[in-house]
Amino acid sequence: MKEEIQKCIEVLKAGGIILYPSDTVWGIGCDATNKEAVQKIYDLKKRTDSKSLIVIVANDRMLNYHVKDVPELAWDIIDIASKPTTIIYQDGKNLAENVMPEDNTIAIRMIKEGFSHQMAFNFRKPIVSTSANISGSPTPTKFNEISKEIKDGVDFIVNKSFDSGNRKPSSLMKLGINGDIEILRK
Repeated sequence: MKEEIQKCIEVLKAGGIILYPSDTVWGIGCDATNKEAVQKIYDLKKRTDSKSLIVIVANDRMLNYHVKDVPELAWDIIDIASKPTTIIYQDGKNLAENVMPEDNTIAIRMIKEGFSHQMAFNFRKPIVSTSANISGSPTPTKFNEISKEIKDGVDFIVNKSFDSGNRKPSSLMKLGINGDIEILRK
């Protein structure tokens, strides 16, 4: 696993795109602070850049560095969540401007273990984590469901032996300014 993580980090630092097993489904990733790399993902997915992308971080410090004010409620959700949970925060910061929509919100998932946690921890920056499909196509849950177009469009593919198969996207919720919670995906 160390060699795969090291290769991912080399590609991310060079502004490339990787295809990797996240804690949910296989993802397409790049350095979430690199505007040009983020644009490559929009182009590959054939997705308008007015839609935001999910970003993964490895720890509290990284989350605090990329969100202006992490509400106490978010920390509670992170602590008690029994499955991968992405939270949309108000006022993202220190990220590529095209990774966030015009309202400056940012969808971030803190990953606590596994390959993608180790990758984000060692990279020391947030990593884009968007599903490995063309926009509008079904989300692949296994490596063999990923299209040739996606595989050919990335700079590095993590060894498919890391595929645990049939994973599901994360829960997705938005925290409002007034402390309200909107569940967008269970």
